[in-house]
Amino acid sequence: MDDHDEQSPSYHYRVMERAIALIDAPGGRARTLDDLARDMGMSAAYFQRLFSQWVGVSPKRYQQYLTLGHARALMAERFTTLDAAQELGLSGSARLHDLFVRWEAMSPGEYARKGAGLTIRYGWFDSPFGQALAMATPKGLCGLAFAGPDGRDQTFDDMVRRWPLAEYIHDPDAPAPHVAAAFGHRGEGRLHLMGTPFQIKVWEALLHIPPGHVSSYGEIARRVCSDKAARAVGSAVGRNPIGFVIPCHRCLQGNGALGGYHWGLARKRAMLGRESAQLDATAPAIASKEHISVGLGTKSDVMR
Repeated sequence: MDDHDEQSPSYHYRVMERAIALIDAPGGRARTLDDLARDMGMSAAYFQRLFSQWVGVSPKRYQQYLTLGHARALMAERFTTLDAAQELGLSGSARLHDLFVRWEAMSPGEYARKGAGLTIRYGWFDSPFGQALAMATPKGLCGLAFAGPDGRDQTFDDMVRRWPLAEYIHDPDAPAPHVAAAFGHRGEGRLHLMGTPFQIKVWEALLHIPPGHVSSYGEIARRVCSDKAARAVGSAVGRNPIGFVIPCHRCLQGNGALGGYHWGLARKRAMLGRESAQLDATAPAIASKEHISVGLGTKSDVMR
């Protein structure tokens, strides 16, 4: 893996991150392909090719998904009430779920031991959203984090603090199949949810929000316990250890504002924009097919 390799997803994300920052800059304006390419220090043809490889649509079309107003448009047009989310997720005509995910949850007693007696194997991988740290137990993927501006060490330390008594072994082969399922839609992803019972309930709710759609902290609170618990839900969302796969980036404030994101708002905007663009680009073709079985399955031993 080389973050400077021009063929790597991480390199593509770094280019996209810079473009997003320019598009979202205060007082920003709509930029032509030539403008953006010049700002990136690239030829228009090369920049266009990178965009197509990363998201599958032109830079001009993608800009509409990166504007500040896109989150509010999602709230108005693609807001998902969780009562109907599973039905939506199983709809082949809209291709709302590309990845079939199964999960198991750590029991409260296991969580209280802070990882004691648990072996977690980890590795660093290229992803469409920068370098990703993936961690796995024998039960499945338990952590997926993204390198920030301060580098890998800070990201690794942040994850270790969640389960400080576990044994950590550098072994990229262990999480590799889960990473391939998450970003390449190859195979079946398995998750090992390691948190408090309340956090796990929130993370399960997030797993029912389809790609290209969003929900709100208040809606998730209403589904999990009470609509008065939005603040507690927001805290649980922020503690999500499996970024992107447990899609906390699809949770917005009730007024359409992005809210926070542990791995950076630029990355959250990129995830939302990329999912929306890909859903719009593929929906007509997928809709013409009759029987496509895609969805999201559940398996949990959470004590309720």
